[in-house]
Amino acid sequence: MNTTLIFITFLAVNLDFFFILLFLLERYRTRDVMVGYLLGIAILLVASFCVGKALALLLPEWVLGILGFLPIYMALHDNDEEPGQDSHHSPVVATLVTYLAVCSGCNLSIFLPVLTGENYREFALTVAFVLFLATMAVVLIKRFGALTVVKQLLNRYGEVLMKTVYIGAGLYVFYDSGLLVHLINLV
Repeated sequence: MNTTLIFITFLAVNLDFFFILLFLLERYRTRDVMVGYLLGIAILLVASFCVGKALALLLPEWVLGILGFLPIYMALHDNDEEPGQDSHHSPVVATLVTYLAVCSGCNLSIFLPVLTGENYREFALTVAFVLFLATMAVVLIKRFGALTVVKQLLNRYGEVLMKTVYIGAGLYVFYDSGLLVHLINLV
């Protein structure tokens, strides 16, 4: 498990949702938002890992490096989603549905290539690490979310930072999978 890559990937795929967390935390109890957020992350991590393992059974590892194009595509494709909030659901379900609606594409396309090479033990550690990061994110957003300077910085630089990290994650997948070495050997 590459903790630095997982940490950066977590930040990148959740950066836009951090803004939404500000609003959810103002509307609902922290515990309810936390449970919905953690459930959403766990669902998407498991889905990414399972799809990655299925692909790994069918294809050699260097071919899976092509999945590195997914995060690069996400960085270059401008997809500004607005969260939908359904007041008919519990706060946990509202947070979960909002997270899945806003972050499914990013999480699946970014985490799938990152998790593809992990074994089950590494994946379990990754899930624990990401859930810890998510818990810390909620606590920090709750504490510092009200600060005007934080909101201004994220509004100004958040999009560029997120796109840069997506591209970096894609390039890392190209390298880590052996795709680059395989392509260089072909030439």
